[in-house]
Amino acid sequence: MQAFVLRVAPGEIDRLPEALESDQIIIGWANANGLLDKCLDWVGFREIVRATYYRGDKTLHRAGAAAGHLWRFIREMEEGDLVVVPYGSEFYIAEVVGEAIYLQDKKSEDTTYRRPVRWLNAKQPIPRSYAKSALISRMKIQGTSASATDLVDEIRDCLDIAASGTTPSFHSDLQNSLIARALNELQQGRIDSFGFENLIKNLLQNLGAKEARVVPRSQDKGADVVATFLVAETFPLVVAVQAKHWQPEPPVGRQVIDQLVSGMEAESADLGMVITTGTFSDDAVRAANEFLESAGKKIELVDGEQFAKMIVEHGTGDS
Repeated sequence: MQAFVLRVAPGEIDRLPEALESDQIIIGWANANGLLDKCLDWVGFREIVRATYYRGDKTLHRAGAAAGHLWRFIREMEEGDLVVVPYGSEFYIAEVVGEAIYLQDKKSEDTTYRRPVRWLNAKQPIPRSYAKSALISRMKIQGTSASATDLVDEIRDCLDIAASGTTPSFHSDLQNSLIARALNELQQGRIDSFGFENLIKNLLQNLGAKEARVVPRSQDKGADVVATFLVAETFPLVVAVQAKHWQPEPPVGRQVIDQLVSGMEAESADLGMVITTGTFSDDAVRAANEFLESAGKKIELVDGEQFAKMIVEHGTGDS
């Protein structure tokens, strides 16, 4: 079984109510006709998307990203796979039951590409608080879709909790209480910006970083913490982190994303993270998405609640 995360909002228009009513999932790029042709290889598939939407681009970043979402939707999804659809503070889960289709009469709405699904949990939303931090992070995709096959067990757990129909257990009550307490301590407790950076460093080591260091303020070029993970114990993946020990208001804005981009360039980082004790503005989310489209590198945005959950699940190391 595979699993995917999908935002059902082509053209930034919420289409989830229609998707629930029609028992379908929906993706955009409706003008890129002909993508259901199984004879197309990846290059031909991407070229249709490029010629339709990104003809003037000097690089293939945006065309490749858009084609990747469509390829995942049309070619990779199979019957029986799970699809998680984020929706505000909740999410829905569906099971794929058929192949992708193209509805010509929906072209003006940018909703031609669809897949039939069976909505699970009786079409009822599931609170994000039921999910573990890894699934919460995956649901914060900046693009349209992402693979989540590594999180199948977590997705099934959410369905089991939702289907139980019971009141929250002692374990869940305790965990939620610890998360709330951790968030309060992060925002109001005896920790300053230096302590916050060290806390992030220790957490990244707990998450498997082979090396993590706090960048001295005198050498700060936009990244406060730099960590190196080894993929398959061979390939180094460098993560640059911007740490913002802020209160919930005002939210972290676009300027912080710009600072991190400079830090990623200086550290030759493969991925970026902004971790805050507060929240993020819509402008910051857009800036991270724009960087993904232009540079092909992702910036993960971790707000205070998610960071508190990570602490509860993975510990604080030696801080």
